[in-house]
Amino acid sequence: MSIWTRISEALSALAQGEPLSAVFERLRTPPERSVAFTIAVIALGAKMAKADGLVTRDEVTAFREVFQIASKDEAGAARVFNLARQDVAGYDDYARRIKTMFGDDTGTLSDLMEGLFHIAVADGIYHPDEDRFLASVADIFGLSEAQFRATRARFVPDAQPDPYSVLGVDPDTPLDDIRKAWRRQVLDSHPDKMIARGVPREAVKLAERRIIDLNRAWEEIAGEEG
Repeated sequence: MSIWTRISEALSALAQGEPLSAVFERLRTPPERSVAFTIAVIALGAKMAKADGLVTRDEVTAFREVFQIASKDEAGAARVFNLARQDVAGYDDYARRIKTMFGDDTGTLSDLMEGLFHIAVADGIYHPDEDRFLASVADIFGLSEAQFRATRARFVPDAQPDPYSVLGVDPDTPLDDIRKAWRRQVLDSHPDKMIARGVPREAVKLAERRIIDLNRAWEEIAGEEG
């Protein structure tokens, strides 16, 4: 059974009136955590895409880029998106349920935030309402302001990312400590670790971009120090 079939079944339960809490309770443990992760990105992403008042083709296409939907799964994925649009639950309710499910696993919650940022900037514009939306979700997730800024620095296209912000360190941090932070984040971004946290295999492409950004930031800082 493909992940899209499993997701469709879960969202069908929501559309038929099953409480959100009951659906997420079933998805709490592996391997169903990957289903919960995908539902979270779809549901929150769909609501966020409307935050700037317009859902563009680019934002819809971004879903496909995050999850690398195979042609055989396109029909199932389309059904998932349609069911997500029918669900009237508020984004904050979803965010709180997701936080309860993943608890203090900030790694998975950070992975999820990256998927949302990818969708937010897909049309080349990062709208202030999208920023407020994402900041609110990050706050509900319990992510720190520094974690939110680090992710935003990597995705928002209006300026060259500050390498220190990307790595989540201060400019006056000793180089050895910056190196440790860089190595730790690269290790945490390995696809196998992301899958173990609940990120579906269809979405581990997020790791590729993150590792590229982390390495670029470290090379820039090391070059300056050198």
